[in-house]
Amino acid sequence: MPTQIDIVLFPGFDELDAIGPFEVFANGARAGANLDVRLVSLEPTETIAASHGLVVEPDGVLGEPTPPDILVVPGGGWSSEDGGVRRTVEDGALLEAIADQAERGGTLASVCTGAMALAHAGVLEGRPAVTHHSALADLEAFADVREARVVDDGDLLTGGGVTSGIDLALWVLEREWGAEIADQVAREMEHERRGAIVRA
Repeated sequence: MPTQIDIVLFPGFDELDAIGPFEVFANGARAGANLDVRLVSLEPTETIAASHGLVVEPDGVLGEPTPPDILVVPGGGWSSEDGGVRRTVEDGALLEAIADQAERGGTLASVCTGAMALAHAGVLEGRPAVTHHSALADLEAFADVREARVVDDGDLLTGGGVTSGIDLALWVLEREWGAEIADQVAREMEHERRGAIVRA
């Protein structure tokens, strides 16, 4: 069975936080990685509007028909009173989905301020993590903050700001399916991998 990777979308998510990793994983599948990647919503909906105006039609609903092996949580708007991540934290539905993923033993990954959703879901306590520089002080109340582009703590991976989601996804390809596939995808996307990857 292929590894199922779901990237969960919510109103106000940051476009590149989600679409960057999606493209990496889709290219990885074409390069031979045994995975399926989807953009999913928390509940049935026709479209979801992102933070910069992009409107996306999700592929399905998180957990239907089966929970993912890897759940990726993008960021967007933590620093704004009405930003996407902040609203989802207040709403609670995304936090429940994150907690369920952790309880099942599934892997969690966040990009940018998606880490703040993981933090408020209670899955970062005492664990190494990183987020966008604007939210590092907030994250310190929940996690062992590291200076890195990507932090790998086994079943928990976090990426710094925005474009680090591409590096996070490439690292997942390398970790799970080998450096050859990850390097092939990086070359295809003309992406120069950079920054530290911390393996805790």
